[in-house]
Amino acid sequence: MEVFSVRSSQSLLFKNNPNNAKSSKTSDIQIETRAPAPASFQIEDDVGEGPDFTAVSPGELRNYARQGFDSGLIDQNTYAAISEPLPMHAIDPLGNIVDLSSVTDGTSFNFLDYYQNQLQIAMSIGDSDEVQTLKSIVSFLNT
Repeated sequence: MEVFSVRSSQSLLFKNNPNNAKSSKTSDIQIETRAPAPASFQIEDDVGEGPDFTAVSPGELRNYARQGFDSGLIDQNTYAAISEPLPMHAIDPLGNIVDLSSVTDGTSFNFLDYYQNQLQIAMSIGDSDEVQTLKSIVSFLNT
């Protein structure tokens, strides 16, 4: 039969000893702070002037929408709607057919007018989900 001691270990006695509570070794340690690392992706903070959505390419619009989504300005549904390619043809509020087949990723297009017109059409039809998404898009384009 073995007999074990019920005494505390030496390391616990060391910690509990009031003479050892403050160690001179730890008072000399200093934490150095470094400058923050440069961010590889930044959202432009131009306070006075935003992008001109009356003359922007679909590719640039998607980039702005991605920045807006990443920064929390728009939700996922709005980002998805902006990222969708334009249809080949659309209808304006007067009922005229607009040919959009010539708009490519490198072509400037007036997205602000396009989405405002689509909002008017959706409101006249009464599609509440579409109206909500288009209001969010127009709001984003007006900021």
